[in-house]
Amino acid sequence: MESRNPVFGRSEQFSRGGYATFDARTPSADDLQGMYDKPAASWRNTDRMTLDDVIMRTASLFGVLLVTAVAVFALVEPSDPILAPLVFGGAIVGLVMSLIISFSKKIRPALMFVYAAAEGLFVGGISLLFNTLYDGIVAQAVLGTLGAFVAMLALYKFGVVKATPKFTKILMIAGFGYLAFGLINMLVSWISGNNAYNSPLGWLIAAFGVGLAAFFLVLDFDFVEQGIRNGLPQEYAWTAAFGLVVTLVWLYIEILRLLAILRGDD
Repeated sequence: MESRNPVFGRSEQFSRGGYATFDARTPSADDLQGMYDKPAASWRNTDRMTLDDVIMRTASLFGVLLVTAVAVFALVEPSDPILAPLVFGGAIVGLVMSLIISFSKKIRPALMFVYAAAEGLFVGGISLLFNTLYDGIVAQAVLGTLGAFVAMLALYKFGVVKATPKFTKILMIAGFGYLAFGLINMLVSWISGNNAYNSPLGWLIAAFGVGLAAFFLVLDFDFVEQGIRNGLPQEYAWTAAFGLVVTLVWLYIEILRLLAILRGDD
C-alpha cells in the first residue's frame, strides 16, 4: 500500500518495501569474513529511523507549537487588535510552510519548526477566541484530542483498524470531499453570511470532521511503521513527525469546533 498522506505521499521511502535495496552480487569469501568480523549493528550505528526518533522529533515540533500557542493564549487579550493578524498570519504561514515541506524533495527540519511556530500562533489565537465565548472549552478540546489519539493508537496497535488499500482510498475520498466542502462553505459564508456549521445539522458535520481527522491518524501510524520497517535513514523521522503534528492540529481544531456547536446554547 502506497502512502496517500500529502506529507508522505510523494515519498517512495514510506511505501511498503520502498527504501531498502540490496546488492545482488554474490559475496566472496573475503566479503563474508569481513562481515563476520564486524561488531553487531544496532540502531545507534546504523543511522536508521526508529520509533524513538519519531517520538523525539514529534515532541520537539509539538513543543514549539505548544509554547507559541500558550504565549498567545496567556499574553494577548481577546480585544487586542494584534490578535486577528496573529491568527490569520499564523494560518497563512503555516499553510505555505506545509505545502513547501510536503512537496519538497529535501527534508527541511528548519521549515518544520517555522510551521510549528506559525501554527502555534494560529492555534493559540483561535483557542483564545473560543475560550472567551465558552469558558473551559480549550481544556475540553485538549483532553478530547489526547483521548482520540490514544484511542486510535490502541485500535491500530491491536489490529482493530487497519490501513488497508480500500480503507485508505475511502478515507482519502472523504478527506478531499470534506476539504472541498470547507472551501465552499467558507466562500458562501463570506458572500451571504450563512454557515453550514450554524445549521441544525452543523453538529453532525463537525462530528464527521472529528472522525475523519481521527482516522487519518491510523494512516499516519501505518506510514511511520512502514518507514521503520523499510529501514529509512534517521533524517526521515522529521517527515514522520511533521505528518503527525499536522494531523493532531487538524484534529484539535475539529474537536474545538464540535464542542463550540454543542455548547452554542450555553
